[in-house]
Amino acid sequence: MKEKGSVFSGAKNRRSFLKSSMVAAGAATMGAAMLPGTSSAFGREDDDHDRSPLTKGDIAILTFLSALEQVEADLWIQYAELGGATNQGLSPIDLSLNNKPITTGLAPNYITALQVLDGDMPQYIADNTDDEISHHRFLNNYLKSKGADPVDLSEFAILPPSQVSGVPTHSRLTNLKQLTIDTSWWTRLRSATQNPDLGGKKFENVIPDLAKAPHTAIPLDDNDLALDKGQISTHLQAIASTAGFHFAFIEQGGSSLYPALAQKVTNLEVLRVLLSIGASEIMHFQTWHDKAGNAPPLTDGNLTFPPLDGSVDPNTKSAVQPQTANAFQANLIMPEPTVFLNPSLGPVSILRPTSDAQGGAVASVVSFVEDGLFLLPGTNQNTGIVNVLMRLAEAADAARRSF
Repeated sequence: MKEKGSVFSGAKNRRSFLKSSMVAAGAATMGAAMLPGTSSAFGREDDDHDRSPLTKGDIAILTFLSALEQVEADLWIQYAELGGATNQGLSPIDLSLNNKPITTGLAPNYITALQVLDGDMPQYIADNTDDEISHHRFLNNYLKSKGADPVDLSEFAILPPSQVSGVPTHSRLTNLKQLTIDTSWWTRLRSATQNPDLGGKKFENVIPDLAKAPHTAIPLDDNDLALDKGQISTHLQAIASTAGFHFAFIEQGGSSLYPALAQKVTNLEVLRVLLSIGASEIMHFQTWHDKAGNAPPLTDGNLTFPPLDGSVDPNTKSAVQPQTANAFQANLIMPEPTVFLNPSLGPVSILRPTSDAQGGAVASVVSFVEDGLFLLPGTNQNTGIVNVLMRLAEAADAARRSF
């Protein structure tokens, strides 16, 4: 769940975006049915501390978040199948979806390449997967408990998975083989003078090549797992490092999305749900931000991972000045104090963005589309999930807090 500045100002722009991105494959078949509508949840009093009814906007926000969490669960399951932990520790790995166990760690050489970034990567992948599955399941259960409809996007699971031996062959919601990954979150959180919520310059990518052309974050087949003279090949390491930055890309968006939508809810219990789940997204992002910085320098075809020691601007290849070195130094993972609300208040360390335009629901869907998550292989078309997610996102962004 990730945000960008290229968002919609109205229905006309939304239609233009959907047309230009060539949305295909049954886009409208279920969208209307999933839009939040009249429900017994509205006007119903809860027995908990907050007795105000859930508003239509509250339901819209919960519905959208459940949909996006299902998308995230789908992509994390693919990462776990290939690179997730098995039972190498005392704590058992018991991932499951709809009471069916998920097999993990099917690509040992991919795991070895991931562990170059951190030895605990397989465990973190399994844990993040479990978390996203739980988010979608809980939000659906919560919606049902309030008399609202749960979310199920499974009809859009039409994308092929990795062909690595042993990977389940059923189709998926997301495509991890053609990713165009924005890594500007890296410099955005290191800026002491710019906040995307207040406008200003575009933030630089820390790995420019990931944003220039599609790259795979998972091994396509067993050939990608082949060793080079007994060692992890440069190509396989590039795939694993791409995954490392994609992990952070996905989770940094949730870090902004949940607080952006929390400002719109009316019911206090719904606010508690968003703050509680959103906090776990922040923990995910902080973990992956730290691990991505350990990606070793390498070049694999048109993809270069530069040294992340703060000495060189990866975009210009020139030496950076001391005052700008922190934009690229890997271990500076705490948000740099920057302007917030009004520059006259002085800098403060914050997550950013937290506004609709930059971190809201529509912005999140746009970023997923631009990431290539829904591309049909061999085409420039997205699956029909995009239309459904966009309608849900617009309803969520349109929510307004009432008193």
